[in-house]
Amino acid sequence: MNVIAEPASSTELRKGALGLGFIVFFVISAAGPLVAIAGGFPLGIMLGNGAGTPALLIATVAILLMFASGYTAMSRHITNAGGFYAFTARGLGGTAGGAAALLALLGYNTMQIGLYGMFGAVSAGFLSMHLGIDVPWWACSLAAMASIALLGYRQIDLSAKVLSLLVMGEYVVVLILDLAILKAGGAHGIDTVSFRPHVFMAGSPAIGFLFCFASFIGFEATTIYSEEAKDPKRTVPLATYISVLLIGAFYAFSVWCMIIGAGSTDVVKTLTALPDPTTFLYSLSSRYANATLTDAMSVLFITSVYAGLLAFHNSAARYFYATGREGLLPARLGRTHPVHGSPHAGSVMQTALAAAVVLFFIVARADPVLTLFSWLTNVATLCIIALMALSSAAVMAFFSRQPAREESTLRVGFLPLVSGVALGAVLVLAIVNFPTLTGAGPLLSYSLTALLPIFAVLGVVAASRLKRRDPRAFAQLGSSKL
Repeated sequence: MNVIAEPASSTELRKGALGLGFIVFFVISAAGPLVAIAGGFPLGIMLGNGAGTPALLIATVAILLMFASGYTAMSRHITNAGGFYAFTARGLGGTAGGAAALLALLGYNTMQIGLYGMFGAVSAGFLSMHLGIDVPWWACSLAAMASIALLGYRQIDLSAKVLSLLVMGEYVVVLILDLAILKAGGAHGIDTVSFRPHVFMAGSPAIGFLFCFASFIGFEATTIYSEEAKDPKRTVPLATYISVLLIGAFYAFSVWCMIIGAGSTDVVKTLTALPDPTTFLYSLSSRYANATLTDAMSVLFITSVYAGLLAFHNSAARYFYATGREGLLPARLGRTHPVHGSPHAGSVMQTALAAAVVLFFIVARADPVLTLFSWLTNVATLCIIALMALSSAAVMAFFSRQPAREESTLRVGFLPLVSGVALGAVLVLAIVNFPTLTGAGPLLSYSLTALLPIFAVLGVVAASRLKRRDPRAFAQLGSSKL
């Protein structure tokens, strides 16, 4: 009798599964274009510098492009699903890499788990308003969690196909509204007030900057998929630049159209008068378009959050995988599925962690948006900004040890320095203004920010233990895996 052996698991991801288009879709879905336009920017306009927000977005894109110059240069030398962690380890050493690994796990997991609060709230609200079905928010969140667990466990290209359909719909409905506003001439005519220096500096541009940077979280994930990309040395840099420019252009144009729609001199007053500023986009749709587009936006807002859940689940799973494979965390996390080639152990770990945290908030009867979403996603924003600043330093250190390099000093020295300083300043602003961002009291807000140094120290401890246990593995942390 012949026995068919089960395929053995490995530590290799599925090679060549993702082309340029799919990686870009992963990135822009993580950025959540409709969530940012409908949910984030109305608050950013109201609390920040008002009509000057489009100019802030252009400045944000400029900083991110400077960051991307060194980031993409290093991606040609390092192909590793560890992303920020791998870059930091190769540039600043294994100890710093350990700190970056735990910060990344904190950041991507809190972002993903926080989105369950938003998803549950908007889904339950939609079902109640449009279908007359009353369900608790957590029922919607747990249903989404089950499907995310299935998609994350399976082949990466299945997730990519789901995301591509959802993201295209988001762009289409917002651009239709943008064109409708411009065709109607807005509230008081089309103007360029948003780009005048005195408007740019009005209000609280520091707060506005934080909302702008938060809206780009996820663009850096191109390197996380490098081991699964077709021709990663070409695909990853291209995907990074395309993502920044595409997201930035879409945000700046759409936010400018929103401001035109309300009137550049009246937009802050209009937002302040609304009981819920996140309904601003829908009010513009009702005014300049029709109920069909407004309903489509309501549906696509839900799918936008879902796309973000899936994208950040995949990112977190790959960080679990990379750190398990290289010895910082248990080796089991570094195994891949024998059939799907997915980081299935990391995917299961992320789902289990999400379920535990969401259940805690359910038992505590906490508000899904004001607590679960607001607290956790803002912690994630701090983590990603800190990791970007660390990566800028890592790029400079890495290339300073390669005197015969092909890359120019401008690309791997000056621009990473400028972006690193700018990102450090944004991080300080975010920490100082964290109570405003979370809506929580100072004690709770700064307790949440304390998670960053705590996890960084845990990462240093994990790296130190690996160094004592296996010096060779420690020396290889973050090395290229292709």
